[in-house]
Amino acid sequence: MAGIDATTWLFVPGNAPHRFGKAAAAGAGAVIIDLEDAVRHEDKDMARAEALRWLTSGGKAWVRVNAVDTAWFAADIEAIAAAEGLLGVVLPKAENPSSLTALASRLRPGAGIVALIETAVGLHRVHDIAATPGLGRLAFGSLDFAADLRADDTHDAMLLARTTIVLASRVAGLPAPIDGVSTVIDDAEAVEKSARRSRSLGFRGKLCIHPAQLAPARRGLAHSEEEIAWARAVLDAAEGSAGAVTGPDGQMIDKPVLDRARAILGF
Repeated sequence: MAGIDATTWLFVPGNAPHRFGKAAAAGAGAVIIDLEDAVRHEDKDMARAEALRWLTSGGKAWVRVNAVDTAWFAADIEAIAAAEGLLGVVLPKAENPSSLTALASRLRPGAGIVALIETAVGLHRVHDIAATPGLGRLAFGSLDFAADLRADDTHDAMLLARTTIVLASRVAGLPAPIDGVSTVIDDAEAVEKSARRSRSLGFRGKLCIHPAQLAPARRGLAHSEEEIAWARAVLDAAEGSAGAVTGPDGQMIDKPVLDRARAILGF
């Protein structure tokens, strides 16, 4: 599934075709043409047609379609399912494993599916959703989820949802999930801090709404120089030892510590 392990996922509105090429050149790990939240009801048909034009004229992208229970979902899938440039579908308001199974059967071979968990029902069923054959990855739509719960979109209020999505991904053997957007655009420090917090919980991707968010999101999701130096020191200290040893910071180095160091270094 092309791009399923991408770190940064950049939305571009489907009714802004002049921005498709700019989004593709912005350096995101994956570009998502958005037919849902970014598009007014009266522009849905036009956005769908522009997405199809891009996907059949040499362009490649993921597409966030409208939710299964909307009037536009069937037409979205009918239009793009077999398009050569379709990398995959981002399904909003994912709640029903059977809908995901049906979607997977419609898409061209090799196209992936990312399920957006954005409702209380979706989170309640997230383990079943994560185990659905054909699903490539989970993502968290924190803004919609908070609205559904009538809660604040804060770190503390959304902590249970985020950790549950990370756990479901791990249990199902999926790649680590993608966290939701940061609404700030011109505050790189805030975006980086948000991405760093996401990584600390087990996320390894972030949805972005502007190219300016890509670089700080990548920095926040990457391991710091200090973490990399620590990991190398741990492996150096443990080299040639058959049991637990003491590391350079006085920490006992046993298997869990070694596993973490190897993961940081990509082993």
